[in-house]
Amino acid sequence: MKLRALIAPLVGFASLALSALPAQAGTITVKGSDTMVILGQRWAEEYMKKHPETVLQVTGGGSGTGISALINGTTDICESSRTMKPAEKEKLRDRYNNSGTEIPVARDGLAVYVNASSPLTEISIPDLKAIFTGKITNWKQIGGPDNNIIVYSRENSSGTYVFFKEHVLGGADFTPRAQTMPGTAAVVNAVSKEKFGIGYGGAAYAKGIKILKVKKDAASPAINPEKATVLNGTYPLARPLFFYLRNKAAGEIKSYIDWVLSPDGQAIVEKVGYYPVK
Repeated sequence: MKLRALIAPLVGFASLALSALPAQAGTITVKGSDTMVILGQRWAEEYMKKHPETVLQVTGGGSGTGISALINGTTDICESSRTMKPAEKEKLRDRYNNSGTEIPVARDGLAVYVNASSPLTEISIPDLKAIFTGKITNWKQIGGPDNNIIVYSRENSSGTYVFFKEHVLGGADFTPRAQTMPGTAAVVNAVSKEKFGIGYGGAAYAKGIKILKVKKDAASPAINPEKATVLNGTYPLARPLFFYLRNKAAGEIKSYIDWVLSPDGQAIVEKVGYYPVK
């Protein structure tokens, strides 16, 4: 089979997908996390150069969308920026008599974005929680200018949304003032244009905005999301990025995943702006 790929916008200006070729022998479908879609597309491009007999179709839509597709049998690999929930694993088990296979394939430091003009350089997780739950509404409350905070968030199908809600908000609800964006690229675009905006997302998307250092609490040091701090766990919002399968990897899917985890595949992780899994 000859290599054929058409790159097209998917979610926001930076989300890319490979051509929607019909599923067939030699085709692997990959769907899920918008955080991972650019990485998935780059992996696919490089793998298909080396393995022209295989076609990889990569689309985003959010981790929750990818997990649903895995459960429904409409994707071979789910890309997810969060762990599967017990209820999702139960659905897999009920349908396939298997709770799925989880494979960490990269690491990310979930970044907090503000406008490039912001005077702030750091923020604590308690202050982040207060901003995103609506208890803090003006930048002057945390040492910034006397202006209302414009909050940008992700849709609830996003793994990044779920991770942020669990690890920053402690499960609390987002403020109704938060503007929901369809992808990480859209969050970055909005914050880059809104002088008093704040958002969050994968470190690899952080172009044209400022990333704040994050403090676990008021007494902790402010940590920047970078390779050393993400890999050693000192950055408070470090997280793994996953592939999920219905069953143990085999055949072409195993060959692809083995390559993703190889030095060549992990080198692409760093080129895109994330961090190797080991």
